[in-house]
Amino acid sequence: MTFTRRAALACITCLTGLLPLAASAQGAYPNKPIRVIVPFAAGSTTDIIARAIADKMGQSMGQTLVIDNRGGASGTIGQAAVAQAAPDGYTIMVHSSSHTVSPSTFAKLPFDTAADFAAITPISSTPNVLVISPSKNIKTLQELLAAARAKPGSMNFASAGQGSATHLNAEKFKLAAKIDATNIPFKGSAEAVTEVISGRVDYYFSPIAPVIGQIRSGQLVALAVGSPKRATALPQVPTTAEAGVPGSEFNFWIGMMAPSKTPRDIVNRLHDEVVKALNTPEVKERFATLGADAWTLSPEQFDAYIRDEIKSNAVLVKAAGLQPAQ
Repeated sequence: MTFTRRAALACITCLTGLLPLAASAQGAYPNKPIRVIVPFAAGSTTDIIARAIADKMGQSMGQTLVIDNRGGASGTIGQAAVAQAAPDGYTIMVHSSSHTVSPSTFAKLPFDTAADFAAITPISSTPNVLVISPSKNIKTLQELLAAARAKPGSMNFASAGQGSATHLNAEKFKLAAKIDATNIPFKGSAEAVTEVISGRVDYYFSPIAPVIGQIRSGQLVALAVGSPKRATALPQVPTTAEAGVPGSEFNFWIGMMAPSKTPRDIVNRLHDEVVKALNTPEVKERFATLGADAWTLSPEQFDAYIRDEIKSNAVLVKAAGLQPAQ
């Protein structure tokens, strides 16, 4: 063998030995920014929580997590974008309870809610609070029920869109309380809050963050929270069950998901990074101002929870007589 051939073979052998290292470096996750799709407008509770978590996760993971707001159609536009994205860990989603509502409120979806997403973890349980304008002269939940029953069908309530979690919370309350009220859907919480403050709409099951300031200033009266337990941000406000409407509890959550075929090691890494972020003082403080309680499950537990909630929401939508959007 000539010197030239021996030298060439030696170079090839050397380079071949380096290939696993190069592949390993190239495959290290994450090695580029991660897109976080939020299926609601900037400034929504889901968006605020997504940004708080993304900032801390980015610092820990050494890559920027870029928020991409894809609002519209009760979150289904953003859901579709995630379901169709490459399952490589570089597109993830932070969504709310509305994720498990859409299969029942839309006649046809471009994705399968149960099968096309990999559950990572819930991030928070964020109670909705039933608010009303002080101009209505209603100070307790029982007074609201009395007014609704005195004139059946005369009351209305706001929601952040047909089929949204705020809408389903109100429908569950209606069924449990045995009252009749009409849904007035808006594009988001900001419009809904404005209309309730004005008195043009009677009440609203709002996420706490958009109304905590108005409650404290007296522009809105908080009658009850729709969650199974009291909100840490409003400890003096009873739950709807405590106030006399058992069976009305609604858990409004915000959680993280990815496309369904995302590798398990990446799903587990993202889960661990969320848990780490939730334990930082900055996120704890931010959640306290939002009235949000940190809540996590394993990916497997969260997947089972989502599948169960899809079924229970289907029962609720049918009982409420809601017609799926075409």
